[in-house]
Amino acid sequence: MSKSFDDLLAKVRQCSKKTLSVACAQDEAVLEAVSEAHQLGIVDAILVGDEAKIRELCGTLGINADDYRIINEPDNVAASLTAVKFVHDGEADMYMKGLLNTKDFLKSVLNKEVGLRTGKALSHVCVFEIPGIDHLLFLSDVAFMPYPTLEDKKAIINYTVDVAHACGVEKPHVAPLAAVEVVNPKMQVTVDAEELRKAYEAGEFGDDCVVDGPLSLDIALYDEAAAEKGAQDRPCAGKADILVFPDIHAGNLVYKAIVHMVPGIKNGNCLTGTKAPVILTSRSDTKEVKVNSIALAAVISESMKTVNG
Repeated sequence: MSKSFDDLLAKVRQCSKKTLSVACAQDEAVLEAVSEAHQLGIVDAILVGDEAKIRELCGTLGINADDYRIINEPDNVAASLTAVKFVHDGEADMYMKGLLNTKDFLKSVLNKEVGLRTGKALSHVCVFEIPGIDHLLFLSDVAFMPYPTLEDKKAIINYTVDVAHACGVEKPHVAPLAAVEVVNPKMQVTVDAEELRKAYEAGEFGDDCVVDGPLSLDIALYDEAAAEKGAQDRPCAGKADILVFPDIHAGNLVYKAIVHMVPGIKNGNCLTGTKAPVILTSRSDTKEVKVNSIALAAVISESMKTVNG
């Protein structure tokens, strides 16, 4: 089981090398991340975008542009469609956003002819390595789905369990979060969390995970908090691998609090609900986050190929 990003990188090295397709690759931070992932043996890459700018940046950064296949397409929208088609057609395993606005990038992902749509809702999974917590944490949704319905939350759980399995977590504990750990009819979030628990007990999520909600964040993560509140017998108390947030506000606030206030953290993220892993990182994300996201996408890709034959 991967308990850290070092473990995850070791797991990646056991996989076959993946091919990464990058839309609008003329981005310094993205090229640095792709170069490091290439040096680590994780990926080869197809760089689609303004070839002159890509080669100029590679020269500035000391990257050998000849290590990569470069497709010249200066128009950003056309570049995104070209890049995603490589993944759609099976010539690449993963798709990554470069110097392109998120709206156009997502349009390419959802394009009916060359995109990666499955007909299901998309969601976002962030994986954290946090000092003091002895396993990876999987957070969803913190960046994509604003107000998930009960059915959306079921999809989020299925997606995130698949990601956890890809990372070697055999039976992840899933905690649908709320401000309290008891059901209050006036708090719809707690009602939804209980419905998710009932769905699990009815067999909707199979036997490859455990779902228990509602849980407050402290009870989900810490045995001491669970004991203090008399919740130590809850199946996910102090054991949560997956934190399911009630909406994007709660998820994003926790995500940013961890990123900006907790020293020594590592994280990576990926879109889910697509035919192949999609790496959607922020321009403010560090090179390390981008490399971790590529590694995460690689193990997901390997797992998808194994599951799908």
